[in-house]
Amino acid sequence: MRPITFISLCIGGLLLSGCQAVVLDPAGHIAAQQRDLLVWSVILMLVIIIPVMALTIWFAWKYRASNKEAKYEPEWDHSTHLELVIWAAPLLIIICLGAITWTGTHLLDPYRSLDRIDHERPVTADVRPMEVQVVALDWKWLFIYPEYGVASVNELAAPVDRPIRFTLTSSSVMNSFYIPALAGQIYAMPGMETKLHAVINAPGEYRGFSANYSGDGFSGMKFAFHGLDDAAFDAWIAEAKAGGRLLDRVSYVDLARPSEHVQPISYGSVDPLLWNAIVGRCVEPGSMCMGEMMALNEQGGTGLDGIRNFLPPGSLQYSRPRVTPLGGDNAGYVMQICTPDEAREAAMGRARLAEESLLAPPRSLERLTGAGLPRNKPFVRSTPASRADAVEAGI
Repeated sequence: MRPITFISLCIGGLLLSGCQAVVLDPAGHIAAQQRDLLVWSVILMLVIIIPVMALTIWFAWKYRASNKEAKYEPEWDHSTHLELVIWAAPLLIIICLGAITWTGTHLLDPYRSLDRIDHERPVTADVRPMEVQVVALDWKWLFIYPEYGVASVNELAAPVDRPIRFTLTSSSVMNSFYIPALAGQIYAMPGMETKLHAVINAPGEYRGFSANYSGDGFSGMKFAFHGLDDAAFDAWIAEAKAGGRLLDRVSYVDLARPSEHVQPISYGSVDPLLWNAIVGRCVEPGSMCMGEMMALNEQGGTGLDGIRNFLPPGSLQYSRPRVTPLGGDNAGYVMQICTPDEAREAAMGRARLAEESLLAPPRSLERLTGAGLPRNKPFVRSTPASRADAVEAGI
């Protein structure tokens, strides 16, 4: 072997020694099943590839020009046995790959709740998944734990062997949430919720990152994922609560501004209505949520048919969107409520105003809904006998 070849092999081996094949050696049950699917797919394809490559070399050697003992048949053009092998083997491989892919697609559906913690242990009925709300910001990750009332930036933790239910969205552009040791990637899109179910089976610190290019700070959009035992996870939650920071709408607006290479931050308390506002893209006070906008359009929009969807100016100013129905300067406030949480918030606001003798309190906390006026009758062209008859006919 030449010295330069030996040195190149040594350098290549040294560089590869630092690589971690985490996809082939995951720590989560979902990622392990995805690894198995990948391995079996490769094995089935190698059943065809290896014989073809070997036969290519063997044919080239056997029928070389210098081999006078090889059988020479220039008029040969067909073999039934060879045709059966050529077509039957790939067909069987395709059938096997199709069956594995179909099964894996349904069993590993990210929206499907987990039924097993690992290959040996099923998920019992008394186990409740841990909820984690994930927001892809520019260029950092926000994790909200509604069960514990805390949040963190660029740092994620979860107890070992407890199922996790991720709910994901984005603040601006589409992004991709990926922890190779835990599960496959899942997209996060603005104004939408996507879901991912997973579980970590071994304690340790794992790498998470964005797998979809999202702008200037994409390269630094990484975070650490900690798989902890129950005691260590409780201590992590207690440390986050001890920080004392509050994540509300005001602090979220400041956090959502583009920034790069952000160090981990923890919040000891979180506004319980913040997540719905993020998904509805109405965090800023006075902005209209997407759900409200769609409900408003369904009730007649801002035209004559939907005029009863609005409250007059000054009647209910609890940070509802302010719009101008039918044009003009007399803007009103949208009274359409799209979620039960906002309905309760609205009811409390109405009660406070009632104490000030501004508005009567509601009779119940049921969902408030605008009621559109009946649509106008179709216009019928006619020739009235007089102007008075025209006014009476509504023409």
